[in-house]
Amino acid sequence: MKEIDLNTFPRKAHFEYFKDLSYPHFNVCANVDITKFYHFIKQRNKPFFLSFVYVATKIANDIPEFRYRIRDDKIIEHDIVNPSFTIMTSKDVFSFYNAEFIDEFYRFVEFTIANIELHKDEVKIEDEPGTDDTLYITSLPWISFTSVTHPIEMNPVDSVPRITWGKYFKEGDKLLLPLSVQGHHALIDGVHVGRYFEKMQDFLNDPLKYIPNPKQENKEDEYDTRIFRNDLNNRYRKQTNQFKNY
Repeated sequence: MKEIDLNTFPRKAHFEYFKDLSYPHFNVCANVDITKFYHFIKQRNKPFFLSFVYVATKIANDIPEFRYRIRDDKIIEHDIVNPSFTIMTSKDVFSFYNAEFIDEFYRFVEFTIANIELHKDEVKIEDEPGTDDTLYITSLPWISFTSVTHPIEMNPVDSVPRITWGKYFKEGDKLLLPLSVQGHHALIDGVHVGRYFEKMQDFLNDPLKYIPNPKQENKEDEYDTRIFRNDLNNRYRKQTNQFKNY
């Protein structure tokens, strides 16, 4: 993490103007073509939601402006941001879940599946205080929306981007997905959102360009969910035993 020098920041004037607006967020919604990506993950028996969380987070990390945050009228840049998304608990209520982003697709998906299994009965609807190295991610799998709005903290206004997608649908031979990107205008402009959609579509058009097969890496065994689950269970038991000593 580092602080951006406002004296050399090319968007200093924009930052000073938009940070003082009562509602400085803006939102862009557009459809992306997931035809090839959908077939790619289904052939590999991977869940769509977590697979798309990976893509959405990886693309955001590739664009510096999506890693900028405002703290005390200063701009800081995180080295990496992690996805924070909603999961459905066994009690039929949603909970916020903060995942660790792992750049390797298969490791991220399997590790996150196993970790969610450990926390599926926890209901958490508040973020960790002072934590902003996140992306707020959610989906509306019941609706092919054309627009969406998000609740945000107004005092002070938070600067975490929101990424949402809806129900995919067919249009001719294509499978389209409505995607929404919301950001703080003091940090993000339309050009950055446009770059996000462009990079996203390039990824979706050619998944193998970004996700090598496990066999090519000779790490097939590392992607076995049972291995991750056993590791996490052992870590959880150790933490529990530590707490018993207090």
